[in-house]
Order: sequence, then structure tokens, then C-alpha cells
Amino acid sequence: MKNILITGGSDGLGKALANYFCKNNKVIIVSENPQKLKQTTLELEGSVEGFICDVSNVEQVKTTVEKIIKKYKTIDVLINNAGLQIQGALIDSDYDRINKVINVNLTGVINVTKAVLSYMQNNKSGTIINVNSQAGLYSKAERTVYHASKWGVTGFTKCLQPEASKFGVRVTDLLPGKMKTNTFKNMGIEKSMDDAVDTIYVCKAVDFIINLPNEVHIPELGIKHILN
Repeated sequence: MKNILITGGSDGLGKALANYFCKNNKVIIVSENPQKLKQTTLELEGSVEGFICDVSNVEQVKTTVEKIIKKYKTIDVLINNAGLQIQGALIDSDYDRINKVINVNLTGVINVTKAVLSYMQNNKSGTIINVNSQAGLYSKAERTVYHASKWGVTGFTKCLQPEASKFGVRVTDLLPGKMKTNTFKNMGIEKSMDDAVDTIYVCKAVDFIINLPNEVHIPELGIKHILN
């Protein structure tokens, strides 16, 4: 049994991960949305614990991680999953939305990782999985801000890997393609999901990573659906 912390755990892939892992592990989810957090913990029948936390808020992150460590002693696995979408021409993008996307998608990953990493390094054990995106590998018009945030995660992860491995902590960059979640629907965007991968396969990929021997590292793992 592992103590698994999932950011953005009240919706989409985060919720699917919580549901997948809570049967045999202690799962802690964080979300800045109190209503969704409560709904998810109720739906999962109390098998996960939820904390309200905005990953872009340093003080909230530090306080939340301290509470989790005080109660559960360790965080064995951190899954940085919290993320926001934005698309459209840069000139038409709202400044507040731009900042929110960067602060959650990139700065939030850094904030939570920094808060958890010191405990993992002291234990000389731990796994950090940054749920990135194929957008962290390529470019696309009218996705400037979103792709910039994900390219930032790519760079952050690659630089952290050798730094953390010296202390027995492995870091993996998980790069899924389009997934069967409500992300685009919630943004009012009509998009074909025929080439979207089911979240169960992403969950299985994460399961594979965290159950490898601690000395086995997977620097990056891409997963996407290919149409025949």
C-alpha cells in the first residue's frame, strides 16, 4: 500500500486515477474547487481524502503538504495532474486566463514538487509523475500559452530527473495525447474524440511506473490512441 497524492484529483484524469488507485492504496486528492472535491470524495465512498488547495498558491501548498505528512507520515507517490486548457490566438487571449494557465500548469507543478521532494529525499525514496501532454513536445498555432506551459513542464522534469535521482527519487514525464475527459466540452469546444485515449489506459501506465522497483526509472512515457 502506498500513500498517493494527486493534484487536480476531483475531475477528469485526476478523478479516474483516484478511483483506480484507492482500492489498494491511501489516496489523497487536492483541488481548488470545494464542490467538486466533496462530490468526488462522496462518489468514491470515502476511500479517498480530499484537501482544498490551489497549487498556484505557495502558502496553501506548503500548509496542505504539511498536513498530509503529519497525518500519513510519508508521500510515496506524487502525481502532478492539475491543469487548465486555453486556446485561441494570443492576441485574443485574456491576460488573467493566461496567468492562471501558466500558474497552474507550470508553477503549480513546481510548487507541489518542491514541497513534497524534501520529504522524499529524506526518505531516499519516492516517485513523482508529472502529467504533461503531447503539447510539451510539439507546436501548434493558437495554442501558444498552453504549449508554453507544457514545454515548461518538459524542461522542468528533465532537469529534475538527475537532481532527484541522487536521493533515490525518480521523476517521470507522462505525455498523454487527447484523452476521453470533459476538458473540451467544459470549454464549449466541439471536438471529435474518436482518436482520444481512454483514461483507464493512462491509469494503467501510471500503475506500471509506480510499481517498478525503485531503482528502475522511466524518464518519459508517451501514450496516445492511433486510429486504424
